[in-house]
Amino acid sequence: MDWLGGQGMIQWTSRIYVSDNLKKKKDKIIDSINNRRITSDIYCIAFASQSSNLFDIINANELLFPHYQKTNVEIVGLAKGKDEAIKLVQDMLMEVYDQTGEFDVRGYFSLRT
Repeated sequence: MDWLGGQGMIQWTSRIYVSDNLKKKKDKIIDSINNRRITSDIYCIAFASQSSNLFDIINANELLFPHYQKTNVEIVGLAKGKDEAIKLVQDMLMEVYDQTGEFDVRGYFSLRT
């Protein structure tokens, strides 16, 4: 799924990690983000914008800012609240490490799609 806005693009990985509180609302939330609607306390986990980091945790409403209309963002997870987002990132990192012995998140996710 893609959202084109300006020259930037929001992309969704084929398998999105979702915190337990959002599992039933996942499709509705993705639709809201794609259609640029304001969400309440939803956080997106995306591949890091800085090469020295692994993931970015972004409030979904920040994706409405002009900066993101010029930036490519690849979302790999959704969570309700920042605490759940941090927990989800921890779980994702442990999965990557358990499966590969490394923290190459981009490599791991590219193999899974």
